[in-house]
Amino acid sequence: MTYDISPQDLKKARVPHEVFLTNLIFNHVLVFVALLSAGSPLIQYIMIVPIFSFVSMAYLFWGARRAKNNAPWYVSGHWQIAARRSGFFVLMLSAMCVALGIIYWVSGGDMKPQHWAFSGVAFLPIMVTVLGLIVFESESLHQAKKSMLPNWIVERFPENALTPIEEDLPEMSNAKPGQVL
Repeated sequence: MTYDISPQDLKKARVPHEVFLTNLIFNHVLVFVALLSAGSPLIQYIMIVPIFSFVSMAYLFWGARRAKNNAPWYVSGHWQIAARRSGFFVLMLSAMCVALGIIYWVSGGDMKPQHWAFSGVAFLPIMVTVLGLIVFESESLHQAKKSMLPNWIVERFPENALTPIEEDLPEMSNAKPGQVL
């Protein structure tokens, strides 16, 4: 749904998506891959990735909690979207760590090539998750710029909800029944 939002609130609504995208793209993709591909000279700096990620996730969760009480409804809605996706990302990272811990435990602490192969398979779901979250967050950032919020925000946070100026996305209102967009 589309709302009538001030330019200041549009800027504030973009912040959580920009923070989360920075964490995903810059930190978990660029920095992580750069440090791994550089090999042994830079591998000791690999702890930068989880530290930066923890700080940005803590900021998102803190900001979402703060926005519920102190920010306009539209801005708060975008903070809640970013916090919800951050929570899913933390859940996926935790599942990956558990899987890696189990592989390490099964190997008895002596990782052989087959254990490393299974560890690589444990990374696959998190890579797919990062890719999906980048797409979703990019779309949410676009929606934040265009004064839009998904319907589930209105259903989940109805208190102080704004009245929409447009119910559906413009391209959806011209769709014919049964048409695939």
